[in-house]
Amino acid sequence: MPETTQHSKAHEKIHGATVRFTGDSGDGMQLVGAQFTQVTGLAGNDVMTFPDFPAEIRAPQGTTAGVSGFQVHFGDHHIYTPGDKVDVLVAMNPAALKANLKDLRERGVLLVNSDEFDEKNLTKVDYKSNPLDDEALKQKYRLIAAPITDSTRRALSESGLSTKEIDRCKNFFALGLTYWMYHRDIDKTKQWLEAQFAKKPHLAKANIQVLEAGYHYAETTELFSVSYEITKAQFAPGTYRNITGNSALALGLVAATDLAGIPALYAGYPITPASDILHEVAKYKNYNIRTFQTEDEIAACCAAIGASYGGSLGITASSGPGIALKSEAINLAVMTELPLVVIDVQRAGPSTGMPTKNEQTDLFMALFGRNGESPVPVVAAATPSDCFDAAIEATRIALKFMTPVFLLSDAYIANSSEPWKIPEVENLPEIEMDRVQAGD
Repeated sequence: MPETTQHSKAHEKIHGATVRFTGDSGDGMQLVGAQFTQVTGLAGNDVMTFPDFPAEIRAPQGTTAGVSGFQVHFGDHHIYTPGDKVDVLVAMNPAALKANLKDLRERGVLLVNSDEFDEKNLTKVDYKSNPLDDEALKQKYRLIAAPITDSTRRALSESGLSTKEIDRCKNFFALGLTYWMYHRDIDKTKQWLEAQFAKKPHLAKANIQVLEAGYHYAETTELFSVSYEITKAQFAPGTYRNITGNSALALGLVAATDLAGIPALYAGYPITPASDILHEVAKYKNYNIRTFQTEDEIAACCAAIGASYGGSLGITASSGPGIALKSEAINLAVMTELPLVVIDVQRAGPSTGMPTKNEQTDLFMALFGRNGESPVPVVAAATPSDCFDAAIEATRIALKFMTPVFLLSDAYIANSSEPWKIPEVENLPEIEMDRVQAGD
């Protein structure tokens, strides 16, 4: 039988759960999802996440095309994926509900912002009637219709903020509700907000106030009848941090540059979902690795080849359309026997495809997409944290055998995150390199 808390609510111990936050692109779902992940990791659970961005540019507000999401799978055991079926679906509007309801398991918790289920928003997604009044929905799922928008406004009624500013805080009310459900520590997020808005303390105060309001709303209202406890997972001893695939690739490239003992140039052109690697590597210019944002994909690959020709390590990255453009230059690097690391963060579809959706569409292009006999080694990362080791391995092969090397990732790996055990520097592999000396 479930234990009871001092508030006479059921308290269940479970082994794991999957929570998905969904709403409009401007509802801050990525932000609260990242905070839930951070606090869950600090609580000792293993965790893996996946943010889901709309592929459309500036989709109309309140439509399914503009729905953004963030999924967190966590537990007291090793977590291998961000999860399939969802245990808790947080839907901030009708569009989020319609786009994601199919993934909520039967008898899962459906937590919705009931204030947004008005006639205008229902019409945008072709709901003929309010789904929250549907008895079949209530029987299939555990529906919790919370007045999130109104509760946020009441919590900040004396804050002096505009209605627009107040409504931007409602994501933290939803976060407070889920924190109570899973016994998360709200103090960690309060500290983060104070640091994040150090120059705007009134905004930090407002978001903290709403976060606490959401937590205490779940604690006191009869809408929430049960909370869940997940014990700590067993990790190998060491220091851990949460890391995404793209961040791990960037750190792996920085480490590989240091291990090789030569300068490196990362030449890239912005393309989703590879752009974050360029952003991350740019932070480490003091570690003998420089970045160069070029005017197009061909220029990026040629600049990287030029760096290798000059005695540095050339690195470039892209996705399917960019790899197609780079292919002739990659063939040149094969012919001239120059080391080159080509990162391909794959996405869905041919040509421009769907930049925010996942698919491993470039495997054959990496293996065979060059003229004549131009074999190229291909390294593929398995998980977000594996990207660090894959970057070092790709660099090692490129420098030892003087060849271009493909390093494959994808949108799923790039944007997912998981705990990563920070390696000891002395345990990193050596990188051999035979440099041509003057007179040879």
